[in-house]
Amino acid sequence: QVQLVESGGGLVQAGGSLRFSCVASGRTISWYAMGWFRQAPGKEREFVAAITWSGGSTVYADSVKGRFTISRDNTKNTVYLQMNSLKPEDTAVYHCAAVEGIVTNIRFPREYDYWGQGTQVTVSS
Repeated sequence: QVQLVESGGGLVQAGGSLRFSCVASGRTISWYAMGWFRQAPGKEREFVAAITWSGGSTVYADSVKGRFTISRDNTKNTVYLQMNSLKPEDTAVYHCAAVEGIVTNIRFPREYDYWGQGTQVTVSS
């Protein structure tokens, strides 16, 4: 079992920045692909960003490309999401997720086995 705990959420003005951390426990995530997803009220959970187990490849949703950066430090069992130039439409609960090994489609929530409880981000205009 892998437990994931996110931190770093909060209230920020449009144009501001936040950095999320997702700390894993229970197992090393060195062999896990990691993703960030978000869910706004009344909307489905949507893909934000993902990183392969090696960190050699990253994928981003078009809506965040160029503004968000996903990274990982396997020595700390931690994945990060740096969010810059935040917009009100980025307001959501953000979840990190993990899946072991190679993923068929890293953008799909159903591919992931483990989820954190989420951290809220509110971007004011």
